[in-house]
Amino acid sequence: MIFDRVKSLDAILATAEKKGLHRSLGAFQLTMLGIGAVIGTGIFVLTSEAAQKAGPGMLLSFIVAGFVCGVAALCYSELASMVPVSGSAYTYTYAVTGELLAWMVGWALILEYAVGASAVAVGWSNHAVGLLRGLGWNFPAVLSNGDALMAKVSLAFGAEATPDLITATQVGGYFNLPAVIISILVTGLLILGTTESARVNAVLVAIKIAALTAFIALTIPVLKSENFTPFLPTGGTGVLGAAASIFFAYVGFDAVSTAAEETKNPQRNVPIGLIASLGVCTLFYLLVASGAIGAIGAQPVMDASGAVLAPGSAEMAGRCAAITASGILEPLVCSKEALVHVLDSIGWPVMGRLVGLAAVLALPSVVLMMMFGQTRVFFVMARDGLLPAKLASVHRKFKTPHVVTAVTGVVVTIAAAVLPVGRLADYSNSGTLFAFLMVAIAVLVLRRKDPTRKRPFRVPAVGIIAPLAIIGCVGLYVSLPLLAILVLPVWGGIGLIVYFMYSRKRSHVGLGLDDVHEDDSDIPPMPGAAPPVY
Repeated sequence: MIFDRVKSLDAILATAEKKGLHRSLGAFQLTMLGIGAVIGTGIFVLTSEAAQKAGPGMLLSFIVAGFVCGVAALCYSELASMVPVSGSAYTYTYAVTGELLAWMVGWALILEYAVGASAVAVGWSNHAVGLLRGLGWNFPAVLSNGDALMAKVSLAFGAEATPDLITATQVGGYFNLPAVIISILVTGLLILGTTESARVNAVLVAIKIAALTAFIALTIPVLKSENFTPFLPTGGTGVLGAAASIFFAYVGFDAVSTAAEETKNPQRNVPIGLIASLGVCTLFYLLVASGAIGAIGAQPVMDASGAVLAPGSAEMAGRCAAITASGILEPLVCSKEALVHVLDSIGWPVMGRLVGLAAVLALPSVVLMMMFGQTRVFFVMARDGLLPAKLASVHRKFKTPHVVTAVTGVVVTIAAAVLPVGRLADYSNSGTLFAFLMVAIAVLVLRRKDPTRKRPFRVPAVGIIAPLAIIGCVGLYVSLPLLAILVLPVWGGIGLIVYFMYSRKRSHVGLGLDDVHEDDSDIPPMPGAAPPVY
């Protein structure tokens, strides 16, 4: 049987009890934790992508994405309160539906964390290049994006040589050097063991909030109602497509659910923290998006035949380059630093530079946390025997998992070097949506399999909330671009090959070695041997 391996939930719960976490967090602290984890990624880097897909209708997209995140977060919280250990959705799935599906979730989480980190690195690059431009130094285009490379690859695979595609080969770049630099720096910091203190993180959150508040205060007074017409230029399909991309802007809210074990009165405070943080972030997003749309408009860019171009495509890059070269004000959908561009366009260039500086300061911390999350998932998988133990090796001097961090860094760097932020975000979302789908299914399965087990937090109206989460995740997934939809099954197929050729025969659960030791969670269980230190 391929579904017969389930990690002992009792062993995991015993581990949680041994940790003895102190319950000190209230609803306010959880809300601030969620806001800090969510704001700082998508709103800075995906506003123009969403506008190209839905136009002003992206306001509805933020609401749809926030709702799906909300119902998924409630499911996440029930399992997090029951299984408060490392591994996130991977561990929850292992304890409920078994090893094979847990492997698939862990494999999909690579798309969420590693590819997500690449997307943020590219977003940071766009803002860093823009900030340098504002200071009078034009960073070479050939080293700040991969538009020309993408265009030539498209032509090589038989794409029609449209004027937009030809323009992209002439004015685009081949390599995103700033994104590569920040990826390498973050990888190095993780290997050295550098961590953020709560004080530094609080300062970064304050910077992000202040920048977005300033943007709202400057743009709302000058918005024009005609810029919201037509409101749905691409119809409901465009709204859902933008929601599928904007979903990336909410990634990070699970930090609230994973703190359930340290929360006072989790039955009350966890849902308050989740809903309040998502509500505040959604409100911020709606106000920022409204300011951007109302100030300069957000209608999609079309090709010569009147069809909406795909954001992040080589054709889109070529069309935007042609528009800019003609002397027309650059459309919002073409800007790689949308909020800065809006402030520049309405006569606040200095404030635009400050918003860009805020993004440059804040986004590296998001890259760091995503890469850290990836290493933790790899750690637990290696500890379970599903990946080589070498990946969980601990550096003798720095006491960090240098091998898995370096491997993650290489993947993040390569992706950030050549792919645009929109495509990376869509690829990341495909993995995230699958993981959230499995969490919602796990909640329903465990309610039926083990209804009497203690649940510090219970999903209210689980028969409605969990199915809504499942439907929402599936709906957003099928609304992703075709290539992003195909990434998940192709990546999953590769994962299945690895599982059956390597992981299954080495699984510690399969070998009867399924004890969990969270106090040494950085080290895979190796009976009779000392942990490897290199």
